[in-house]
Amino acid sequence: MHKLLFKAGTGIAAAAIIAQGFAGLALASIDVEISGNGANSTNDANVAVSDQTQVTQNNTANITNNVNVSADTGKNDANKNTGGDVDITTGNATTTVGVSNTANSNVADVNGCCVGDLNVTISGNGAKSDNEANVGVSNSTWVNQNNYAKIKNNVDVDSDTGKNDANANTGGSVSITTGNADTTVAVANTANKNVATVGNGSGNGGSLSVVISGNGYKSTNLANVVLASQTGVQQNNRANITNDVDVDADTGKNDANKNTGGDVEILTGNADANVDVSNLANFNFADVDSCGCILDGTVKIAGNGAKSDNEANVVLVSATLVGQDNNYACGYGHRGGDEVSTFSEGGDHEDHKSKPCNDVNVDLDTGKNDANGNTGDPGGDPSVTTGNAEADVVVETTANSNIVGDADFDFDFPEIDLGGSSASLLFMLLAFFS
Repeated sequence: MHKLLFKAGTGIAAAAIIAQGFAGLALASIDVEISGNGANSTNDANVAVSDQTQVTQNNTANITNNVNVSADTGKNDANKNTGGDVDITTGNATTTVGVSNTANSNVADVNGCCVGDLNVTISGNGAKSDNEANVGVSNSTWVNQNNYAKIKNNVDVDSDTGKNDANANTGGSVSITTGNADTTVAVANTANKNVATVGNGSGNGGSLSVVISGNGYKSTNLANVVLASQTGVQQNNRANITNDVDVDADTGKNDANKNTGGDVEILTGNADANVDVSNLANFNFADVDSCGCILDGTVKIAGNGAKSDNEANVVLVSATLVGQDNNYACGYGHRGGDEVSTFSEGGDHEDHKSKPCNDVNVDLDTGKNDANGNTGDPGGDPSVTTGNAEADVVVETTANSNIVGDADFDFDFPEIDLGGSSASLLFMLLAFFS
């Protein structure tokens, strides 16, 4: 609590200047009083209170992730054997890749910009006294928050159980059985959050009282009160996010040709791919209370003597400025947009000149198997049985939100089932924005 009490003695000028330049402490009350001074006295009280708070927060993040994974149980050869059965059986090629980037958060909670109670009193002074009280209270609060994030993720996954050869064998049956090629890729980018709360904390303002009363004959009484408040919040975010995900899951491309003998069988497993790309960027939240904070006011000139000259001037000025800017861009000079290309057997892909934010290419292959030119038992038929090629691709981008006022700052991605893999744990990290 700051309480300023001024009493000027007879015939003496009293002056005081108080400067305050730190945040977090509101002035509970200011009392300025000129009273009980004798005839022909000159009494001045000058009070200046200045409260300046400046908060600057800057973040820069430059993140590049290059992930290359190759899981291979295929590409096996069993060729030109004579006698007995020929069997190629591969295991599973399972790949789980998780990339999570979290960058740039600013939180500013600035309290105490308010003056509580302000009381100015000129009273009970003698005849022909000259009494003057000048009070100036200034509050300036500036919050500047800047974030810049450049995130680039390159993920290249190759899971292969196929590309097996069993050719030109003589003897028993020829069998190629591949396992499954399962790939799970999750990429989560979370960048650029600004939260600014500016106010007096309690939400309660003070009161203003200016009283000129009971002064003597031909006294001159002047009270000047100026309250000025300025609040500025500037929040800027820039995000440049590029995700390039290439997935190749292959159980096919198996050859069993020109075999002589028993049955020929090619049985492939499944090629499954789950790809999720989530971008969450650029959120500004500003909750700014009025820093003038004077809710009640009383200006009173009463009961002064004959031919007295009494004047009370009160000026209240409050200015609040909030600026919020977001820029979400993509790599390669391209802004906005996503591209998803899913390949299956016989699929083609056409390149685009402008690269998107999210470039996801998935190639799933259980086909392209050859069983040609085989000579077997009279009752035996060559057999080719392929598994399934399934792809689940989810691309989600949430960007550029500005909020001024009271709001729950809670931004989360929906739950996405990634088949129970450990990659799903990445999304727990998004509590950063909770």
